[in-house]
Amino acid sequence: MDHVRPVPDGAPQGDLGAPSGGDAPRLADLLRRAALGDEAAFAEFYDATSARSYGLALRVVRNPAHAEEVTQEAYLDAWRSSARFDSGRGSAAGWLLTIVHRKAVDRVRSVEAATARDEGWNRDTTPVDHDQTAESAHASLDAARVRNAVATLTDVQRRAVELAYFGGYTHTEVATLLDVPLGTAKTRIRDGLIRLRDLMGVS
Repeated sequence: MDHVRPVPDGAPQGDLGAPSGGDAPRLADLLRRAALGDEAAFAEFYDATSARSYGLALRVVRNPAHAEEVTQEAYLDAWRSSARFDSGRGSAAGWLLTIVHRKAVDRVRSVEAATARDEGWNRDTTPVDHDQTAESAHASLDAARVRNAVATLTDVQRRAVELAYFGGYTHTEVATLLDVPLGTAKTRIRDGLIRLRDLMGVS
């Protein structure tokens, strides 16, 4: 028997316990016949137990699609290993539900392991953002150093440098704003930058 029938849609999820007293001997007999290759007996066994099996699987995996797959796998396992069923050690339903539970737990562990692998891969492959706090601190320190250095310039140098490098004006515009010749504006900017370089230790 290569396959079992799909779990019925809307299979009950309630009573997962052992069957009633009258069902237990019948299920055991069906399983014994299945062990001899009787597919009809196994199909009847399936019909009598599939709702409980699906319900148990769903309780464990909490995913309907996974629960259906787990149930199918459990019945395939039960068919292949039906000869190992021993009625002296428990009921046929209990034997089957043990298989279902084991398969369901294995599925949960497999899903959790896959999720952990995916999360680990994402952590390992996601670029690490720069430390914004450290960058902000460095920027603040640099800005403070620049302000302190600019404060040491002469008034004419400071005004020229501030207009050119903090105000974004061209040399010609600086000369116009300061009402000085272009050459004078360039000299003040150059001298101011040389002083700033020396004060800030920039080579």
